[in-house]
Amino acid sequence: MSENISVLGLGLMGSALAASLIEAGHRVTVWNRSPAKADPLVAKGASRAATPAEAVEASPLVIVCLLDYPSVHEVLKDVPLEGRVVANLTTGRPAEARETAAWVAERGGDYLDGGIMAVPQMIATPGALILYSGSQPAFDRYEQAFTAMAAPRYVGTDAGMAPLLDLAMLTGMYGQIAGFLEAAALVTSAKYPLTDFTTDLLVPWLNAMAAQQPRWAEAIEAGDHRTEVSNLEVNRAGMENLVRAFQEQGVKPDLLLPMKTVIDRRVARGLAHEGLSGLVEEL
Repeated sequence: MSENISVLGLGLMGSALAASLIEAGHRVTVWNRSPAKADPLVAKGASRAATPAEAVEASPLVIVCLLDYPSVHEVLKDVPLEGRVVANLTTGRPAEARETAAWVAERGGDYLDGGIMAVPQMIATPGALILYSGSQPAFDRYEQAFTAMAAPRYVGTDAGMAPLLDLAMLTGMYGQIAGFLEAAALVTSAKYPLTDFTTDLLVPWLNAMAAQQPRWAEAIEAGDHRTEVSNLEVNRAGMENLVRAFQEQGVKPDLLLPMKTVIDRRVARGLAHEGLSGLVEEL
């Protein structure tokens, strides 16, 4: 079903979102502080709004993708929101999402917050995912339209849940990146071909380790950190060995040291028999 949808904010991500909606056959109105950014979308069939109020008036569904939440409040502060669904896909914190949900509700609007788990080039491809939280009726009403941008997943009525899960997934990503960078520094210190190491050794190993995470999640939820593999004492000794090897190779172990600190603290508390999942209780 074709919908009237307005998109406010035409940076790389906002432009990708708007283009996907146009290509899916929706009637799209766009607004950006710098009007020239709308030109490629207008050429594809979008309508250009001169002001945020004009864009909001044009559509019952308003998708917002700006720099930050203060920008969202600034752009919408004088705009009537009665009867509108505001789907805020701006990156932010859970507390900001909850505050914005209340602010929109006070002005008669329905609110969804979103976490975009994709880069702009992935929008409208099978690998793209957008998490939504907030008003379930609003999500149910526009779920089909949301699929034009990415696979939509509703994660609860708490507006802060989508950004929280977004940040949690980014945390896992940054941890993986940190591990890769430390591994890359160690491998290049020995002048071993890094591309060969990454493709042939590291990626298969990381995939195998990632497959263990659901079991760890079960252990964390159960509060049962018994292990039949390497316990924390083994990992403490292993981390000591890693740090010494890095130092001997002239490589800084800076991205590993925080984890070493947490392992050492947990072992010092007499919990050396536990598995690595127990570290969550130190956090």
